[in-house]
Amino acid sequence: MVQRVGFPEPARFLFCTYAIAAGVALQQGSPVTGFIERLHEVIEPQVNALGLSVVRVKVFGGRRQTLQVMIERADGSDVNVEECADASRAISPVLDVFDPLDGAYSLEVSSPGIDRPLTRQADFERFSGFLTKVELEAPVDGRKRFRGVLLGLKDQRYIEMNVDGSRVSLPLAAVQSAKLVLTDDLIAAHQDQSARERAAV
Repeated sequence: MVQRVGFPEPARFLFCTYAIAAGVALQQGSPVTGFIERLHEVIEPQVNALGLSVVRVKVFGGRRQTLQVMIERADGSDVNVEECADASRAISPVLDVFDPLDGAYSLEVSSPGIDRPLTRQADFERFSGFLTKVELEAPVDGRKRFRGVLLGLKDQRYIEMNVDGSRVSLPLAAVQSAKLVLTDDLIAAHQDQSARERAAV
């Protein structure tokens, strides 16, 4: 059974709560990854029909599980509260049939926020030039965590970053998580984008 939840807008997020329970680790080839991929496939057509796209699907554990669906507009711009509500209403009937989780759980539909996760190939090109954190499943040059300026993709297979003045290439298939780091430059870019969107209305 799914329970839809909506909350006042906290900093940097829209229609989203702060999840304090650990998220389910999504490792390549694991049963959890397959479950999330299937869930993504089930949800995506309903979201796309609204002119939106799915950024990430994640399950948070705890006494009551939460299924989090991050969305944005098809052009990459921010969604508003009404669009989150529309997506929630469109997704819920599908989830009732698919019944992805045992027991009661909450459905949380949100925008990705400013310091957003990077989950698709296009994300790594779109946010080139911004400070980024990447965690890998297996070490590269003896380390799994990297923080540096994103430089885009190479051959659609490697993430290029400037880390401490050195250019590094990280296999995209080995990425466990990647997200933007909140900086003044990122905030300014987001504000500029929001201003352009308002002017276009």
